[in-house]
Amino acid sequence: MEFESVKKYLEQGGGIEDEHRAATLMSSLPSRFFENFILQHIHVDLIHPGRLVCSMKLPHQLANADNILHGGVIATLVDTVGSAALYTVGVCMDRVSVEINVSYLDAACAGEEIEIEAKVLKVGTLIDVISVDFREKNTRKLIAQGRHSMYIVGPSSKL
Repeated sequence: MEFESVKKYLEQGGGIEDEHRAATLMSSLPSRFFENFILQHIHVDLIHPGRLVCSMKLPHQLANADNILHGGVIATLVDTVGSAALYTVGVCMDRVSVEINVSYLDAACAGEEIEIEAKVLKVGTLIDVISVDFREKNTRKLIAQGRHSMYIVGPSSKL
């Protein structure tokens, strides 16, 4: 195994070998940079109570080395678009994520347009549940399915 290669890759910011350059780059980024960068590519197509449909043309910056949409981007979209779907039913955001899971079913490449559909499955007294489907916009091919569970934080919460 290439333990040293793995260690070097992680400790040097995914391949930036100059430690000072990597630190300068990271400190120059605005807060919540990753989420904001992803969301600048979102277009909201439809909003109904409990349902939010968005589209997104995938920029190459969100792809991995194989030009495929990075799984971390999908997980971030499950979190952010799923959370936004709760607003459509009048829910305030005194909530924290307790579980996010994603089933990656197919690939989407940079340059393709995808559709993201978030549905509120349950608004509970302690837990809310949202599902988020990712489809290739033209073919309707299912790319990924996510589920997001959120705990309702209140004055008596122990979380």
